[in-house]
Amino acid sequence: MSLSSKEYFIRETGKSIKRNGIMSFASISTVAVSLLVLGMFLLMYLNTDNLAKYLESQVEMTVYLEDTATGEEVADIREKLKKMEGVVKVTEVTKAMAMDRFKNRLGDQATLLKALGKDNPFPFSFEVQVDKPERIKALVSQVEHWPKVETAKFGQEVVEHLFALTRVLRLGGAVLIVFLCLATLFIIINTIRLTVFARRREVVIMKYVGATDWFIRWPFMLEGMTLGLGGGIIACAIVDLIYVSLSGRLHTTFAFFPILQSWPTLLYADLFILACGTLIGALGSYLSLKKFLRV
Repeated sequence: MSLSSKEYFIRETGKSIKRNGIMSFASISTVAVSLLVLGMFLLMYLNTDNLAKYLESQVEMTVYLEDTATGEEVADIREKLKKMEGVVKVTEVTKAMAMDRFKNRLGDQATLLKALGKDNPFPFSFEVQVDKPERIKALVSQVEHWPKVETAKFGQEVVEHLFALTRVLRLGGAVLIVFLCLATLFIIINTIRLTVFARRREVVIMKYVGATDWFIRWPFMLEGMTLGLGGGIIACAIVDLIYVSLSGRLHTTFAFFPILQSWPTLLYADLFILACGTLIGALGSYLSLKKFLRV
């Protein structure tokens, strides 16, 4: 493609957008609304995926030791746990720490423990965190047979339900994002088709005088890309404002909830929205012209 052709395409794109101002405004508005919905659901999906990762990271194995375990045996078990494949952290929980935790959970009813006197029924234990929650079951089956290990638990039913929930969240979010991309493409194609239809005579005349299909396509595709980019910029601005406002309120109200920080989350979301707007605008123009180029 020569430099003069590029200049012609850019010039024609600008003229077309100005000449069809109302249609261009309607197209940009439609694209902006479509990408706004897509962007908000994308951020919801990213936060859902982050929540799933957070929940999975909380899955851990608890290894309870027998009361007869000596200090040397406890240290030996600690080192063996640290050397196991996939183990990232081993936390020691003494009998006193276990009792204090239980008291905190009971709250005002902690006075019930006075009946125990100085007895502490809680065993010494290790809390083991792993890099992949899927490793937990295999590790438990190994550790529970070690000498001086009374039992090893990981809440199998809870973990299995958690894995099922995270799979549904991720799969559902991915399917929804794909569906919204297709819906956005459909809306943009039909919006651009109106612009192409209004200029159908121009396309037919260019075809009759010998213009190639791609020579006709380029100005329309550049116009579609420009409209898509314009709609994407508007959508990004609104999405950013909404997310910053909502995430700030959620952090204040639910400090424990794992909300993704605005940076760099919004950067990735904005790049995705702008890329979608531009690419879908070009694809919409390309598909909309197919009918008229068959003349």
